[in-house]
Amino acid sequence: HCAKKLLPWFDGMLEADETYFAQYGEPLFSSHMLDLSEEPDEENIAICVEYFKKMAPMKIWLEMEIGITGGEEDGVNNEDVDPEKLYTSPEQVYSVYEALSPIGNMFSIAAAFGNVHGVYKPGNVTLQPERLLNHQAYTKEQISSSEDKPIFLVMHGGSGSTEDEIATAVSAGVVKMNVDTDTQWSYWDGTRKFVADNHDYLQGQIGNPKGPDAPNKKFYDPRVWIRKAEESMIERCGVSMEKLGSKGTFEPKKPESGSTPVYNFKPIAHNPIKDAVEGVSKFVAGALGK
Repeated sequence: HCAKKLLPWFDGMLEADETYFAQYGEPLFSSHMLDLSEEPDEENIAICVEYFKKMAPMKIWLEMEIGITGGEEDGVNNEDVDPEKLYTSPEQVYSVYEALSPIGNMFSIAAAFGNVHGVYKPGNVTLQPERLLNHQAYTKEQISSSEDKPIFLVMHGGSGSTEDEIATAVSAGVVKMNVDTDTQWSYWDGTRKFVADNHDYLQGQIGNPKGPDAPNKKFYDPRVWIRKAEESMIERCGVSMEKLGSKGTFEPKKPESGSTPVYNFKPIAHNPIKDAVEGVSKFVAGALGK
């Protein structure tokens, strides 16, 4: 989540994109996400427009957010927000489309429909994914589109959502769902289970049920228990793919050896001697405070 206070950090990523693109013909990052939903709509959209103008020529996808996602995430706290602000209007969504579409089509809109970061007991959060269909219908009418779903939508706060809520959102044009909280838990859960199953082997470097001098390195080695966390997270991602209907969408194809180039670019030629001289000059200048 890149809020307004983090835009200097966002600028740094774009600079890296531009440098990489100039050298290799492709961006360093394939997409960036701006969350300026705390700002007035006009300012939110205007800032997104300026950044999208820089991103579109490099074919970088922009994900923006309009409307507020409840809860707390990355320092943005909306736990006590007015519930009515958790639902984005069709007019708000269209205003984003109207501003960004003349620049390019590689953008998606995270429109709020009662979403909340985190996981809560059933009944505590009222998701209304059917509202997303209203956004599609409104924009379709405004632009006289032949497509029923002309907008790419994003579902924030997807963790803990029911299968029906997810299916409704996907049918309304959601192309991406954020499940940070669920994946965070699954990562920890893999670690938790490993620790529980191997408790007696994790109390010291030496000494376990096999003997007082038996080593435990194979158990406390981070590569072992972190891998268990990763495997648990992989399994949870698979669950999301099933719920989103993406499982089995594309047949996996393994390219033949040598058919796909590892690097599809040539690095910029450098003069080693010149680079060395310039590097030493910069170092000396820095040391002398020039």
